[in-house]
Amino acid sequence: MTEAVTPHATGDTATPHYTGDASPFGGGDPYADYRTPGPGGFPFDHLVDLADRRLGAGVIAANDEFFAERENLLNPGSAVFDPERFGHKGKIMDGWETRRRRGTGTDRPHPEADDHDWALVRLGAPGVVRGLIVDTAHFRGNYPQAVSVEAVALPGSPSPEELLAPDVKWTTLVPRTPIGGHAANGFAVDAEQYFTHLRVTQHPDGGIARLRVYGEVVPDPGWLGALGTFDLAALENGGLVEDASDRFYSPPTNTIRPGRSQKMDDGWETRRRRDTGHDWIRYRLAEQSEIRAVEIDTAYLKGNAAGWAALSVRDGEDGEWVEALPRTRLQPDTNHRFVLADPVAATHVRIDIFPDGGISRLRLFGSLTESGTARLNARHQELGG
Repeated sequence: MTEAVTPHATGDTATPHYTGDASPFGGGDPYADYRTPGPGGFPFDHLVDLADRRLGAGVIAANDEFFAERENLLNPGSAVFDPERFGHKGKIMDGWETRRRRGTGTDRPHPEADDHDWALVRLGAPGVVRGLIVDTAHFRGNYPQAVSVEAVALPGSPSPEELLAPDVKWTTLVPRTPIGGHAANGFAVDAEQYFTHLRVTQHPDGGIARLRVYGEVVPDPGWLGALGTFDLAALENGGLVEDASDRFYSPPTNTIRPGRSQKMDDGWETRRRRDTGHDWIRYRLAEQSEIRAVEIDTAYLKGNAAGWAALSVRDGEDGEWVEALPRTRLQPDTNHRFVLADPVAATHVRIDIFPDGGISRLRLFGSLTESGTARLNARHQELGG
């Protein structure tokens, strides 16, 4: 097994760069020898995964998926490995795997230098890409020798044929770069542009378990304006979690994902407090907005829901925190709805829960202010949206 220690750097950020095979699976925990930066992760993986299937992302086409389906690339959660699972085509892998490429004949049995396989990915939330992880978990000797990633922004819902048309200009996010097997291959990206689709290329062939595309959601101001009232905190509308007091059981970003929670760990749950403090999440909205109604959902949190919750808002980075919803009793496994007596303008929102526990979703209904709309329009145009 070969591992490069030189970081792969872009700008001021550096990420570990893995190359070479991993050892064949020898039993036990298949992740025991998985190569990863460790608990600290990559400098960008706290951002939103723009290619999250739960946001509507999809792998819309691939030139080859002989051994394993392209859709596996965006599955939530880590890839699963079952050493005993085989099918009629061979080992069944939890990822996207193409057949082995061959040369043109007896005298040229090897693939040509430019031979490759590709997959087209539609981002669930278009925006600015800050980093990618090409995860080759469990692909120990059958991963691609190198990968490259390109991006483009096209309006509407383009077909694979439209994306691959010769007049479409793609921007390179990751040039052709060697990667390692059974590793989290991370790449920092420095492209201050708005993108809707990616093209992931394997050189010359092989398998990738997962693709993660971290960045900043840039919502379409025209769409939000047409909606009028919408969920200001939602990930797909540009809301994000800035900070939280506790991430012990599940991430606070779950509270602004689409749809209602489907199980307990699909929300946000904190550890049990043994002091007199409380827990909180701080959110940033896409732009200055006017909030008129609030939903606090504790779905599937039955013996561990927060006892009470309060909501505060701030207008601008230097604004003062102002109470929007006083401390209010919450019920387990219940969606609580509140109409604010007076609309409040805000760029940031904080929910405080007492004393601990969790909520599954927070919805903030309202609309962009006139100045918020103007700034969002300007940013969207600046990024090429």
